[in-house]
Amino acid sequence: MGDLFVAVILGIVEGLTEFLPVSSTGHLIVAGNLLGFSGDKAACFEVFIQLGAILAVLALYWRRFLSLVPFLPREPGTEAGFSGFRGIALLAVTTFPALVAGVLLHKLIKAYLFGPMTVAWALGIGGVGILVAERYKPRAGVVCLDGLGYRQALIVGIFQCFAMWPGMSRSACTIVGGMLSGLDRRTATEYSFLAAVPVMVAATLYDLYKASNLLSFSDVGFFSVGFAVSFVSAAIAVKTLIAMVQRWSLAPFAWYRIAVAPLIYFGMR
Repeated sequence: MGDLFVAVILGIVEGLTEFLPVSSTGHLIVAGNLLGFSGDKAACFEVFIQLGAILAVLALYWRRFLSLVPFLPREPGTEAGFSGFRGIALLAVTTFPALVAGVLLHKLIKAYLFGPMTVAWALGIGGVGILVAERYKPRAGVVCLDGLGYRQALIVGIFQCFAMWPGMSRSACTIVGGMLSGLDRRTATEYSFLAAVPVMVAATLYDLYKASNLLSFSDVGFFSVGFAVSFVSAAIAVKTLIAMVQRWSLAPFAWYRIAVAPLIYFGMR
């Protein structure tokens, strides 16, 4: 019962925070410390339940991902949009900087940045960054995914690299990067969801491959519960965030981060 409780709690934390601009990795590190769930197997579990969150995006945006398949029939006028080879190329441009940074910095990040104190700093700094971006973002020139260009894709990709610091939030970094590149808030948020899939799949499979020797058949139930809960929670979070950004700014998430940062910093010293 205790193990299932941990799986459910961490699944909820992962699912709700993976695509909100508040950092799932940071929240999982803090939650794992509070639950006394840490170590190599805990790290492997946290990576595995990310797959549940990724699958939620694939399920919600399956038509968008299907449109990326080359040679499928397109609606007239959509050939130059976010579909086919062009859509794949845009995602590749966004993904490439993070892949390179991940290969070069993976060991250093795991060694020095995965802890409650560094997460607290990242949450606070990221919160201030969101407020600055909301205040000084340029007028939106792109209001739908089909208007996305390579310049915007590259800027989002560069900002995605900052998310390698746990607590910064991949979602926050890519949404902010999108808005600063000229995307409106909804388009930046939707592209953040889509752009998450290739880089998260690559990072997750890499981490699972490295930790495969830690898994056993007895872990199937525990991991399955966390995976399923993460999937459902992520689907709810994605739909909720899309509805929110159409009406409000990201400021509430920024103030949440700024408020939580000192609580984590001083509460877990």
